[in-house]
Amino acid sequence: MIQITVLAENTARTPDLEAEHGLSLLIETHTRRILFDMGQSDLFLRNARRLKIDLSTVDTAILSHGHYDHGGGLSAFLPYNKTAPVYITPTAFEPHFNEKGKSIGLDPTLQGNPRLILTGDECSLGDGMTLYTCNKNAPVTHGTQGMQTLRGNEKIADDFSHEQYLLIQEGEKKILVSGCSHKGVENLVKWFRPTVLIGGFHISKLPLNEDLAALARRLGEYGTEYFTFHCTGVTQYEFMKQQVPALSYKAGGDTITIF
Repeated sequence: MIQITVLAENTARTPDLEAEHGLSLLIETHTRRILFDMGQSDLFLRNARRLKIDLSTVDTAILSHGHYDHGGGLSAFLPYNKTAPVYITPTAFEPHFNEKGKSIGLDPTLQGNPRLILTGDECSLGDGMTLYTCNKNAPVTHGTQGMQTLRGNEKIADDFSHEQYLLIQEGEKKILVSGCSHKGVENLVKWFRPTVLIGGFHISKLPLNEDLAALARRLGEYGTEYFTFHCTGVTQYEFMKQQVPALSYKAGGDTITIF
């Protein structure tokens, strides 16, 4: 059995929990306790305490990509949990910007911390868990929505080479965990054919039109069960839910139990 608890998200299930634009998940299997992303602040720690979850016993941490709303809490996690390695892509600390030119990257002073483990295109974590960047696969589906990366001395359209995905395999079952699916949620489903996909879809700025409805219909044809949050957007989720019955939205404090 795998249990995933949403520690931080744009919404909260109960009034005693806090919410922020960001994401943090605790993934628990029979052998591992994995922190997947850390939101934009120490809010994930505060919510964990309210949920009576001790994150000092986490054995592995993963940063899905180099944006502040997923890695801003890294500076809070490192002193709180003094042992867990943090798996991160080599380009995660490149400066990143939104469509208005505002910095949305990570705290550069954390770069080079000895707890950070730089991953490649494929990185095995053991216990049937592997990180993939999919950087050699197809390009981004929904465009960059104006996001940029400073590479060298030049700002370029963000290619999201800093993003990675966690695949958990249990026999023939495959669970894919994604932070924002910047490379395209449909691409991820095509590449991995997961039994379950857990992640943001990066569509919160897309209009509610036939293109979005068609995407929803296509996602529904793969036989995958979806749990989403954060950058999907509640409005977009409700629109897509009409086409994809196997789609659920999870708020802060919710749990997902698989198998």
